[in-house]
Amino acid sequence: MNRRLAGSVLAAVTPLLVTALSALCVAPAQAQSQEIRIAHVYSKTGPLEAYGKQTATGFMMGLDYATQGTMTVAGKKLVVIEKDDQGKPDLGKSLLAAAYSDDKADLAVGPTSSGVALAMLPVAEEYKKILLVEPAVADSITGDKWNKYIFRTGRNSSQDAISNAVALDKSGVTIATLAQDYAFGRDGVKAFKDALKKAKIVHEEYLPATTTDFTAGAQRLIDKLKDQPGRKVIFIIWAGAGNPFKIADLDLKRYGIEIATGGNILPAMAAYKNLPGMEGATYYYFGIPKNPVNEALVARHYSQFKTPPDFFTAGGFSAAMAVVTALQKSNGDARANTLIKTMEGMSFDTPKGKMTFRAEDHQAMQSMYHFKIKVDPAFAWGVPELVREIKADDMQVPIKNQR
Repeated sequence: MNRRLAGSVLAAVTPLLVTALSALCVAPAQAQSQEIRIAHVYSKTGPLEAYGKQTATGFMMGLDYATQGTMTVAGKKLVVIEKDDQGKPDLGKSLLAAAYSDDKADLAVGPTSSGVALAMLPVAEEYKKILLVEPAVADSITGDKWNKYIFRTGRNSSQDAISNAVALDKSGVTIATLAQDYAFGRDGVKAFKDALKKAKIVHEEYLPATTTDFTAGAQRLIDKLKDQPGRKVIFIIWAGAGNPFKIADLDLKRYGIEIATGGNILPAMAAYKNLPGMEGATYYYFGIPKNPVNEALVARHYSQFKTPPDFFTAGGFSAAMAVVTALQKSNGDARANTLIKTMEGMSFDTPKGKMTFRAEDHQAMQSMYHFKIKVDPAFAWGVPELVREIKADDMQVPIKNQR
């Protein structure tokens, strides 16, 4: 009798226990589903710290702007998890894996360094989650190392190169290049060479990224150029610490040699003030684009920091605009397959105007700006004065992935 009663009680209670346990298990999952978790892996410290911090500032400003201050999309809270890769590929790789697995990040943004990005690409593929690359530049990121989980809002080396070729690619021009000896520099020079149709390159000089004394490298460049006829140019591709523009102190004018380069952050462009008339092409300068998003970025940055937004601040803002636009279109669905379908061919507003993710390699197609440096006493840097906007349709950016 007691056994029967105990059995009856157990039979009655068991479904209730199962229901209660199920509720306990479901509750965290439901809470989790009300968040969209975004890992931002970038160089908080290390040689590219200045770039990374600008990107982080721009990304948070962009999320705030794109969500109208709510930090929510489709009723889901955006949670940003920041991780410092210190510019180290192995660390960036492990941090991204931890973000996807331990932190349950739905997608990731970053990194700052091209070397770190190349280490991170296979992690996104392994975990089958989106990695939105900003601002790492190397062509191989959306080229032969690419996989379908990779999108990039940052410009690539080819976009840099093609736009700079617009300024320099003329008959009778002889060029020698100076670049850092790693993916950013070597991919940049290769893309620049591929973009040239009329000018000729006579020398490529690669120096360690940590170089501070450029004398020996500069002398090799001078030796290759000094006896060349016509216009002679040293084209510099450099990021982070070190000031390669010091080579101007070696009296290049005596040999009729000039310097050319792309855009950079404002502190680095202080060196441009000694090079009035220098031509090149840039990704962004706060005074060039004329559109509501750039006006909002400039106003917000001045309000918060009393300074204009910089090169990589605009990049972070653009990445945020891409993320929010995609999540709005997917109604908050952050699963990779949904986002891939949503983002391929997707256009979105940025401080540079409209960008569009190319379906074939997920590279954001975007404008670049041909400039000439003007010295203005009101600014501590050489001011890049717009010569012309080089629109996305004006650049035949090659598709370099093999998938």
